[in-house]
Amino acid sequence: MISADIQIVLPEIILSVYAMVALLLAVYTTKDAMAPLLTWATAGIFVVLAFWVGTGAGDTTVAFDGMFNNDGFARFAKVVILVSAAAVLVMSQDYMQQRGLLKFEYPLLVALSVVGMMVMVSAGDLMALYMGLELQSLALYVVASLRRDSVKSTEAGLKYFVLGALSSGLLLYGASLVYGFAGTTLFSGIIAATSDGYSIGLLIGIVFLISGFAFKVSAAPFHMWTPDVYEGSPTPITAFFATAPKVAAMAMFARVVHDAFGGIVGEWQQIVAFLSVLSMFFGAIAAIGQRDIKRLMAYSSIAHMGFALMGLAAGTAFGVQAMLIYMAIYVAMNVGTFAFILGMERDGRPVTDIHALKMYSKHNPLMALVVLVMMFSLAGVPPLLGFFGKFYVLRAAYDAGLGWLAVAGVIASVIGAFYYIRIVYFVYFGEDKDGLDGKMSPTLWVAAVVTAAIVGLAWIPGINLFGIETMAQNAAATLVN
Repeated sequence: MISADIQIVLPEIILSVYAMVALLLAVYTTKDAMAPLLTWATAGIFVVLAFWVGTGAGDTTVAFDGMFNNDGFARFAKVVILVSAAAVLVMSQDYMQQRGLLKFEYPLLVALSVVGMMVMVSAGDLMALYMGLELQSLALYVVASLRRDSVKSTEAGLKYFVLGALSSGLLLYGASLVYGFAGTTLFSGIIAATSDGYSIGLLIGIVFLISGFAFKVSAAPFHMWTPDVYEGSPTPITAFFATAPKVAAMAMFARVVHDAFGGIVGEWQQIVAFLSVLSMFFGAIAAIGQRDIKRLMAYSSIAHMGFALMGLAAGTAFGVQAMLIYMAIYVAMNVGTFAFILGMERDGRPVTDIHALKMYSKHNPLMALVVLVMMFSLAGVPPLLGFFGKFYVLRAAYDAGLGWLAVAGVIASVIGAFYYIRIVYFVYFGEDKDGLDGKMSPTLWVAAVVTAAIVGLAWIPGINLFGIETMAQNAAATLVN
């Protein structure tokens, strides 16, 4: 019944209709004067939809003959995507408005990209997946180059577009090979076709698909766009890139390898493990030489995606649970970190050089403590939230017989701790010279302090990571039977 299908995809429809109606309304009225209102309205709709999706029915339902899945896994990913997108929109308003970047298109493009992400994580068919992926990507290409008078911003958008088109080509070619050998693009049909074995052509198709996914999660060696796009994009856009799209891409990755290729785990497991090791070490080592904090966070994200892929490489339900926990924690840490980065100013101008942080604790002791908590958590120092994320993926890899991958993860984590601790050193012990003025807007201050409290206190008995473990376990169980 078409009415039942519409009911299942209603959150996506509502968000799409809102974005289109708001776009027409803004174009034919006051345009950019509506931008602040649209920003808050879009963030509010994200929160309402997150609550709706998160408290929805617990049963697994499918729409359009299996092309769209509404299960626990999709709902978990959608809640994280919607909440993180709302947080970034709220944090970005003052920054964008002060610099003349708050265009009415900005929140609406973010809304359309979120619709694409929601379709991606629910896709049950390669064509549905590609439609969601392109809707997300096309909106992100535009927002990456939103600062039209900046050469770096234009370059960021162009690089992201060109390399994104390349990755889409790889993904489509892989999908065509899979279709040629499986006879269907439905995940349920593909997993049935591989139950009696697979051909070399299908395996090559999987390799191309994974290559396309690796680009979207910025895993090495498909990471080349990440540092330049992170540095060139306006900082609020960088914060968005570092949160919601990463969750969507990783959830899409997990959906395909388990729903479509769950019967041949051994064939794709080694590819994902290779991407994991390469990303962890490349991100950890390359970040050491960075002075720009946005480029540093780009390499940090590459390393963190390596850890998330470690959970996926396990090929088990616990591995998916570990990956979901890791991504939820990663998003929380990045929201807090970018709330601080958005507030890095000197004489009203944004500053991104990490050397400007020297003796920042002298000007703003509370925010210096926030930086310490965030950096130690990103490094995986116990008992902060980041430690639990790494603990889960390391345990998942070890339990799956990938002890060598877990050992590699520990080594990469130790290497990566250097550049996080270096920032803390600058904040508390550097030479006080031409540093930041210590001022932050109330919105950014609240965002940074609240996330730091979550990251620093979520381990306390009684809080128990806010129940993320149980929610992730239930979500993983719906994906991996």
